[in-house]
Amino acid sequence: VMGLGLHGGGAGAAKFFSQIGAKVLVTDLRSKEDLKESLEKLKDLPIKFILGQHRSEDFINSDLVIKNPAVHEKSKYLEIARVNKVPIDTDIGIFFELCEAPIIGVTGTRGKSTTAALIAKMLSRKYSDVVLAGNIRASVLEKLAKINKNTLVVLELSSWQLAGLNNHQKSPHLSIITNIMPDHLNRYETMAEYIEDKKLIFKRQKSKDFLILNYDDKIVRNFARETKSKVLYFTRENGLIEEERGAFIKGQKIFFGREKEAICSIEDIALLGQHNLNNVLAAVSAARLYQVSDKSIKKALSNFKGLEGRLELIAEVNGVKYINDTTATIPEAVLAALNSFPVKQNIILIAGGTDKNLDFHELAENIVKRVKNLILLPGTATDKLEPMLKNQLPIIKAGQMTEAVQEASKLTKAGDVILLSPGCASFGLFRHEFERGEHFNKAVALLKNDQLLISNF
Repeated sequence: VMGLGLHGGGAGAAKFFSQIGAKVLVTDLRSKEDLKESLEKLKDLPIKFILGQHRSEDFINSDLVIKNPAVHEKSKYLEIARVNKVPIDTDIGIFFELCEAPIIGVTGTRGKSTTAALIAKMLSRKYSDVVLAGNIRASVLEKLAKINKNTLVVLELSSWQLAGLNNHQKSPHLSIITNIMPDHLNRYETMAEYIEDKKLIFKRQKSKDFLILNYDDKIVRNFARETKSKVLYFTRENGLIEEERGAFIKGQKIFFGREKEAICSIEDIALLGQHNLNNVLAAVSAARLYQVSDKSIKKALSNFKGLEGRLELIAEVNGVKYINDTTATIPEAVLAALNSFPVKQNIILIAGGTDKNLDFHELAENIVKRVKNLILLPGTATDKLEPMLKNQLPIIKAGQMTEAVQEASKLTKAGDVILLSPGCASFGLFRHEFERGEHFNKAVALLKNDQLLISNF
C-alpha cells in the first residue's frame, strides 16, 4: 500500500494499514522537518518514507494507492497509477466499506465542524457509544477499531473527502448540509464542480435514509429535488409545511416538526454569533431524529461554547478581548465574525493570506463600516484586498503573526476587540489554519506576560 500525502489524516491511514499487516510506503513532497509531527506518530512502525519528492516507480509498483484528500485528482502521479491499473482510494472510501455502523454525515462550506461536534454532544447525552470523526485533523480509520454495529458515527466531510466516496456508491444514512458558498476555487475550475462534490453526501441515499437541508440557502434547498431520501429542512426565516419541518425558530424559541412545545430558547445557546443559529438548528434536527430529549438538547446547547479557532476567546488583557477565528478561510466567514459583535467600530482585524480565487468586494465594504484598524498578513489574497481598502481606513502590513498581534495591541483601548479572522487560506506563512491560530495564541500569551518580542515561533 502506498500513501500519497502524510499530513491531515495521512499518518492515521498509514498507521491503520501498517497495523493490519500491509507493507506501507509513504511519499510526500514536504521535508522531514515539515512533517515531524506526523512522523512522530509513526516512528515505531515498519513504514518506508520517501520525503521531499515523488518517484514514478512507487506509483507503478504498489498494489493500492491511498490518496490524501488534499491531493488533486489531476495529479500526474495519480495518472501514472491509473495508466498502470493501480487502484486509487481514500481513507474515507475505505472507512465507508468497513464501517458496520450507520453514519451521520455533515458537510457544507461553513459550520460543518461545529454542527458535527454539536450533534455528537447531543447524541452522547442519550447514547453511550458515539464516535465523532472525519475532517477533524485525523484519519477516520483510526476510529474503526472502536466501532460496532451499535455505534453512532458522526462524520464531518469536506468536498474533497466526499469526492473519495464517488467510486464506492455510498452515502451516509443521515446527511446534513449546512450551506453552500464559494470556496476552493483555486482547486475547482467552477463553482458547479465544487457543488457536485458536495452533493455526493446524498447522491447514493435510498428511501430509508434522511437528508437535512438548510431551507434558507437556495442552492441547498433545491437539492431536495435530486434525492430519494426523506428530506427535512431547518430554517431561521421561513414557515414550512409541517411534514417538511426539522428545527425552526419562532418567537426566539426553537421548535421541531409538528411539536407544540418549544425545545429551548435562543438564550439557552452558549455559542457566540448569529450564524451559529443555523448550526444549532441543523444539530437539533439530527438529534430529534434520534429521539434525544428536550432536556438533553438544552443541556448540550448551554454547555457547548464552540471549537478551537472558531470565534474562540483566547484572553482579555486590559479590557481588550483577543478572539481567534483562524478557521475563517473565506470572506463570508469574516462577515459572519464581524456581525457577531455589536455595530461599533471597536474591532482591530488581523486578516490576509493566500487567495482561493474568491471575491473580496463585499468583505472590503464591511471592513470599512465595522473595523477600526486592519492588520494584514502577507499573501496573494492580501495583494487583492489591500487596493480595495486604500485610504479607507488605517492599514498596517505585518510580516508575521507576532508582529501583527504586537501592532494590533498598540492600537487598542478598553472595550476593543482584536479579531484574527483571515478570510483566506494559511499556506505560505503556516502549514494550515490551526498552526496559524496557534501562533496567534502564543503571541497573545506572550503579550499577557509582557514578554512580546518579534521572533519566529
